[in-house]
Amino acid sequence: MPRHHGGPRRLLPAALAATFALTLAACGGGAPGAPPASQGFVLDRPSPQHIALVNQDEQAVSLAALRGKVVVMAPFLSLCQDECPLITAAFLSLQRDVKAAGLADKVAFVEVTVDPGRDTPPRLAAYRAEFGADWQLWTGSPANLAAFWKHFGVSYQIVPEEQPPHKDWYTGQPLTYDVDHTDGYILLDSTGHERFVDASAPDVPNLSKKLTALLDDGGVNDLHHPQPTSWTVNDAVQAISWVLGTQLPSPS
Repeated sequence: MPRHHGGPRRLLPAALAATFALTLAACGGGAPGAPPASQGFVLDRPSPQHIALVNQDEQAVSLAALRGKVVVMAPFLSLCQDECPLITAAFLSLQRDVKAAGLADKVAFVEVTVDPGRDTPPRLAAYRAEFGADWQLWTGSPANLAAFWKHFGVSYQIVPEEQPPHKDWYTGQPLTYDVDHTDGYILLDSTGHERFVDASAPDVPNLSKKLTALLDDGGVNDLHHPQPTSWTVNDAVQAISWVLGTQLPSPS
């Protein structure tokens, strides 16, 4: 099996996940139901609201500033060659769905780096411009990012770059290392509580040429041969609908 940048396919350790009851009954009054257990973990616990990070514009940010909105969040790095370009494509589609439903002011998309050594604010700003990711991209000190991601059970580590190395889309120079990290996305409700975790890679059939160019052989394989556990944009729409309490239209 090709090396996967996502590393483990669970954001929460099994022992921790087992402490949460997966209450899967639909809310009353015709509200959208919770995602099935086959997709991920349904839970309800506080998130690290006040860990200081910085966005692509070098502005101080934290989850506390997003209170009042449903947050759709994913770990990523701008030099990922496997899952992250698929996440970006999925977020582009999800953001269109949210805007089309007139709920753009109720949902915030955020990607938070696992590569603080390279993902500086200028690089993140360039990533947004190059690949159309017009949501928040966050970075920060290694210590603050480690504390932030530890809460969510997201692991990451530097690993050797495959040979021959890919080139950095930003500098044009050969890459010197890679970062394996946990797959998936996380949903926070408007009170800042973590409500749902899907720890699988996305199944996104269509990528732009620019995003496709970022993929290595493993990424191309995942694009064309997604795992049975992979989530689709429609799966994410249903999960977001549940946290919102409002049914978003299914993707066309």
